[in-house]
Amino acid sequence: MTKSELIQRLAERNPHLYQRDIEKIVGTIFDEISEALARGDRVELRGFGAFSVKRRDARTGRNPARAKPSRWARRRSPSSRPENSCASA
Repeated sequence: MTKSELIQRLAERNPHLYQRDIEKIVGTIFDEISEALARGDRVELRGFGAFSVKRRDARTGRNPARAKPSRWARRRSPSSRPENSCASA
């Protein structure tokens, strides 16, 4: 489901709300989640799952096209973990 599909579905289920208000609400929620992850915080949505940032150490990898070792810098990557009720659906 994309962000626009989510907004559309929420608008259908809540006809008393304006679509522009729903867009602001969804945008604000996603912005807050993004900002929290950028700060390195963990975000947990009860009944849905948790989002966090994992730190990956620098390592030496291999480019299969050139077959030469290459150095990959330390980085941070977002990670998500669904709650058990969502994982089994």
